[in-house]
Amino acid sequence: MPTAHQFARLLQWPVAALLGTLFAGAASAAPTQYPLTLENCRESVTFAAPPKRVVAIGQTQTEILYALGLGDRVVGTAVWFSPVAKPYEAVNAKVKRLADNDPSFEAVLAQEPDLVTAMFEWHVGPNGIVGKRDQFAKVKVPAYVSPSDCVGKDNSGAGDGVRTQMFTMELVYRNIREFGQIFDVSERADALIAELKAREEKAVQAVANVKAKDVPVVVWFSSKDIKGDGFMAGKNGVPAYILSKLGARNIITTNEEWPLVGWESIAAVNPAVIVTVKMDRRRFPADDIEKKLDFLNSDPVASKLDAVKNNRVVIMDVGATRAGLDTVDGIETLAKAIAGFGLVP
Repeated sequence: MPTAHQFARLLQWPVAALLGTLFAGAASAAPTQYPLTLENCRESVTFAAPPKRVVAIGQTQTEILYALGLGDRVVGTAVWFSPVAKPYEAVNAKVKRLADNDPSFEAVLAQEPDLVTAMFEWHVGPNGIVGKRDQFAKVKVPAYVSPSDCVGKDNSGAGDGVRTQMFTMELVYRNIREFGQIFDVSERADALIAELKAREEKAVQAVANVKAKDVPVVVWFSSKDIKGDGFMAGKNGVPAYILSKLGARNIITTNEEWPLVGWESIAAVNPAVIVTVKMDRRRFPADDIEKKLDFLNSDPVASKLDAVKNNRVVIMDVGATRAGLDTVDGIETLAKAIAGFGLVP
């Protein structure tokens, strides 16, 4: 059944839509038959029974588990960019935070998990800095990585990987659907997917007549050095998906997920809008939103950009730039901002 948070959202829908969603979920969901084997990021992973002790390495994976009513199964989390979403504050307070950033392999195993799930392959994968999948396999712990980080994406090189295909929310829905199978809560998964699809459709329809056709935009995540090159959203990632929903144009054309780009190169294109990402993480100096804004207003190059001179700088929460429950928020935030800037007739 849907969680209390899902019911709260669903109660905002028309009655017919609500009933249709709930009955459709009940009709389509079937109990999981174990052992269950899934293909996940080029690997086969098998579950003998629903996991009871989960370590979630990544905020999006953790919050999806909470949204599915599985918070009591989560025994450890790591890799956080911002505070937990408000509906999950109570359950999250009971879960051990292994690390704000990267936990050690030993810290993960100390929780005696029967599932480790990761948001990124660079944490758990062929070159995983927390652990490689064969390391977890040797201790008989199944490892599941979000499909959003490996389907249509090559993580074999350095950095955040290269997307060979545009991200879509279908990858998030697949993640939720597969969690539904793994934990035998497919009805809950179906209800959550229906909720997110309805929100996305509502957001897109809200800007149907306000399409920001070809408005040049750049999305700045962070920088290793506040005065150095910035990590900008590549052309196929989550922010690019958000821009595509509005018809806006990402000025970054590389397939890299978050390429480092110099401000001189950005100035050569002169974006009409700059999206700056706000987060609580403090790995790099430019993680701090105030330092980002100070830089834009004081740097000799950045301060001359049209977006800065005309106060067209949008602050977007980090959750909207990640493949998870908050991606739709990014569509809503940017649509409202672009309309407010008067860039769209």
